[in-house]
Amino acid sequence: MKVVVNVDGGARGNPGPAAAAAVATSPDGEVLGERNAYIGEATNNVAEYRALLLGLELARDLGAAEVEVINDSELVARQIGGEYKVKHAGLKPLFLEAMRTLREFDSWAVRSVRREHNERADELVNEALDEALSA
Repeated sequence: MKVVVNVDGGARGNPGPAAAAAVATSPDGEVLGERNAYIGEATNNVAEYRALLLGLELARDLGAAEVEVINDSELVARQIGGEYKVKHAGLKPLFLEAMRTLREFDSWAVRSVRREHNERADELVNEALDEALSA
């Protein structure tokens, strides 16, 4: 089974309060599941990696053998794709965990899109942040 996962991470401030979100769909767009999580104080890039990991966990829990991850972080997509090196020490462990997790799937792809094409994941990030910050 192939699952498409839209992921997003964000921080209010950089670093600042941060959250991650994932929306899993079938290839034809049927929503299979959604998750979001407040992750505490983090940078935007850390939040984007945490969102990737959240999305991969969701895909695995849904029983996916193939996963296509869509995010709005060109940095993360290009680091995972091997086009950019991971130079920031704080991102290296997250990158390595993501690569280990991706290898658990029969096939995978990660690509970035413009933010407006990742709306639901962005909404879920903001919901998690609003909930955590108003508590």
